[in-house]
Amino acid sequence: MSEHAMQQEAESAPGCDVPVTAAEVLLDGHRATRDRVARSILDHGPSSAADLASRLGLTAAAVRRHLDGLAAAGLVESREQRVYGSRGRGRPAKVFALTDGGRDAFYQAYDQLAADALRWISDSVGGGKAGEEAVAAFARARFGKQGEKYLESLRQAGAGERTEALAQALSEDGYAATVRRVPSAAAKAPAGAQLCQHHCPVAHIAEQFPQLCEAETEVFSQLLGTHVQRLATIAHGDGVCTTYVPAPGAASSPTLRSAGPGTGAVPTAGTSTEDSASAR
Repeated sequence: MSEHAMQQEAESAPGCDVPVTAAEVLLDGHRATRDRVARSILDHGPSSAADLASRLGLTAAAVRRHLDGLAAAGLVESREQRVYGSRGRGRPAKVFALTDGGRDAFYQAYDQLAADALRWISDSVGGGKAGEEAVAAFARARFGKQGEKYLESLRQAGAGERTEALAQALSEDGYAATVRRVPSAAAKAPAGAQLCQHHCPVAHIAEQFPQLCEAETEVFSQLLGTHVQRLATIAHGDGVCTTYVPAPGAASSPTLRSAGPGTGAVPTAGTSTEDSASAR
């Protein structure tokens, strides 16, 4: 083998694409930090430059440079921060959220295959209303099976800790879920909670088939034993999937029930006047 051929083979071998110059080392470090910024937005939802700087141990100026690069690449976009409840004076804070392209960089979902499969399910029963219900039945079965995995963890949690237990279980499945406590509108009433999913592996499919979001919300209601209210979804263009969970005793009984299909009457995911007021 000639020296030139050996050199070409070595350069194409796995593990050879390492930085060889100081400029390349600096460039790779820059990319790694930019990836950390994007990952932090994925894990925590829409974030301000100050929030990112605090979480990552960077200066705000450095974070803004990376955000500018991510925005130029179409991976993040800026928006006004959504505020629940009364808004104070001054301009709303600017936060940065991942675009669809930014999310695509973090997960590989066989979107087209999944969409084709759900469309086939719908068409196989004639489409229309029957097709929608067939997709909904699949979604309920799929998320019900997923919910069965979480049931034992929630049973072991106290009444006031079930939402956190569900968030932990969701995070282990890649949903990057967190919980934010929400003060009650009524004096001395227990606080509710917002269950936030910062990542959704099926967001693109749910844009076409909202039955996926509806079924997931139903399963949350069944697992937590109370009515829940969906406030926002990534599939509808929001930065985070947000579900309001009332405090124990504020809605229906918080008795845990099986999340699987065919378990009898269960609380449905819905809203009430009290829920809506607390969520806001």
